[in-house]
Amino acid sequence: MSAIGAEHVSKHWSTAEGVVRAVDDASFAFKAGTLNVLLGPSGCGKSTTLRLIAGLEGADSGRITIGGRDVTGLPPAKRSIAMVFQSYALFPHLTVAENIVFGLRVRKLARAELEQRLTRVADLLGLGALLQRKPSQLSGGQQQRVALGRAIIAEAPVCLMDEPLSNLDAQLRAEMRVEIRALQRKLGITMVYVTHDQVEAMSMADHVVLMRAGTIEQDGTPVDLYERPASTFVARFIGTPPMNLLKLAAGSDGAVIEGSDGPAVLDAGCIGGTLGLRPEHIALAFEQGLRAAVESVEYLGGDSLVACRVGAQALSVRAPGSVGLARGDTAWLTWAAGAEHYFGPDGRHAQPASRRQGVTQLA
Repeated sequence: MSAIGAEHVSKHWSTAEGVVRAVDDASFAFKAGTLNVLLGPSGCGKSTTLRLIAGLEGADSGRITIGGRDVTGLPPAKRSIAMVFQSYALFPHLTVAENIVFGLRVRKLARAELEQRLTRVADLLGLGALLQRKPSQLSGGQQQRVALGRAIIAEAPVCLMDEPLSNLDAQLRAEMRVEIRALQRKLGITMVYVTHDQVEAMSMADHVVLMRAGTIEQDGTPVDLYERPASTFVARFIGTPPMNLLKLAAGSDGAVIEGSDGPAVLDAGCIGGTLGLRPEHIALAFEQGLRAAVESVEYLGGDSLVACRVGAQALSVRAPGSVGLARGDTAWLTWAAGAEHYFGPDGRHAQPASRRQGVTQLA
């Protein structure tokens, strides 16, 4: 039994321009005790999906379950959930302690139980020394911890988070990712986390639902989305830098990268489709493989990002260390057999009839 499930859920709005399909026939299931990420660009429907799970929006069709119970028509208060919003929504006139226990006071929890839970949460989040401060006296990271504390003190089995780290700087976001993941594992709660940042998704999630224009583009583990992207959209969205997507044209011995003079990279049946290559799976060789013109080199210390051009198409290579190349140089590129991905003319991942074992591939 899944902790959270959605079955053919839709949410539409009527506007002067027509019907907006914010969420369109979405179905997924999240296991208990896992961290699940709703991922996608702005406007893809991920926050609306979270609000449908929370009951803050009503579904136009479909069914939502939490803990095996149909909650589609229930208000948020009866769904056994906690939620952390993008804005911390802390009461400025209350102390940290008062902000954390506010919900329990409204529910008139016994004082002894309230104090016990507060102590436990403060210790868990490292807020013990800050309980008497006001929100204005806290850093962004500390305010985020208070918002987390207010959510987990309710001891709900499900916690929903809507882009909780977007207001923090890069270093603090990285630290908070680790803390949230560790907290979720320690508490054993089921968490649904909304973000547009694929690094957050890949580094934190047990399960990722990647959305596009209200629909689910791919649903699986981070490894699934990285190693087996279902479409060119997934291929470009997942990975830093993103996957190279190169159009294929007819060559003398099969499909070549459009605009190049070869060699053939896939069989003739792939002509008109797209070749996908991760930058980190491409190696620099010496006068063998695919010839490319170097446009720029970014040296990052541990590795270098080499921007190249093959014909009229751009291509990136992520190579270890310093590469000794500069703008205007010629680079020769190779990749291991099986490193390439093929996408059909419709942009969906497909299996080529055969794989080349030519000079563009290393054994």
